[in-house]
Amino acid sequence: MALTHWGFIYTAAGSDAAGSYTVADTGSCRTVLVGVEKPEQGVEVARRLVAEGVQLIELCGGFGPVWAGRIIEAIDGAVPVGTVGYGPEAVDQVHAIFS
Repeated sequence: MALTHWGFIYTAAGSDAAGSYTVADTGSCRTVLVGVEKPEQGVEVARRLVAEGVQLIELCGGFGPVWAGRIIEAIDGAVPVGTVGYGPEAVDQVHAIFS
C-alpha cells in the first residue's frame, strides 16, 4: 500500500484552538499540516485527521512522549503515530529557541 494521505501536527503560537490547516496535495499524496497552540489541542485534531482518512500522523517535537502517548490512546491506535526528535547535537540550539 502506498502512502497517499497523512497528517503532521505541530505547535505554533497563535494557531487556532481547532487547528490551523494547510494542505499540500501532489495529486499522488495529500499532506495535511495542522498547527495548534498547545499539545493538548492535538488530541481532537488527531481524531479529526483519522476521521478524514489519514494513514499516519507525525507530531512535532513540541508534543513529547507524554502527549504522543495520549494521542495514540485518543485515536485508539487507528493509525501509526510518530514523533520528531532531535539528537544531542541540537539540544542547546532547541533549548535556546524555546527558553
